[in-house]
Amino acid sequence: MTQMRDIMEKNVITIDHTKNALDASVILKEKEISFLVILKEGKPEGIVSERDIVRKIAAKDIKSSQIQIEEIMSKNFKWVEPKTKVEHAVQKMLNNNIRRLIVLEDEKLVGVITQTNLAEVLRSKLLINATVDNVNAE
Repeated sequence: MTQMRDIMEKNVITIDHTKNALDASVILKEKEISFLVILKEGKPEGIVSERDIVRKIAAKDIKSSQIQIEEIMSKNFKWVEPKTKVEHAVQKMLNNNIRRLIVLEDEKLVGVITQTNLAEVLRSKLLINATVDNVNAE
């Protein structure tokens, strides 16, 4: 059974909680990513996404350099452990209507899993199963 450690993205882009929304926006643009994990004293404190910036800053015509990242980050993030099975992660994402989970081991950030990662794994499994079915049918 596939676990999070097998498919998680280990190179998680982070930003310190003392930075502002402009700093976060620049990183999102430069790295071509859709979210950042916010760290405080090396531990995950929250998540900020492009969506947060659009809804909480741009749509209100607020200057991003004047807003601390802590003011707009989502503090109630969901997480899993590296040994969590894919099926459990999918269920957690569906139950909470979220697009990403961070992966923590002993309260330390070790990875992230997104809908895209999960879709790729599930697609591969479906293709493998279809191929096996075809071989068995012959």
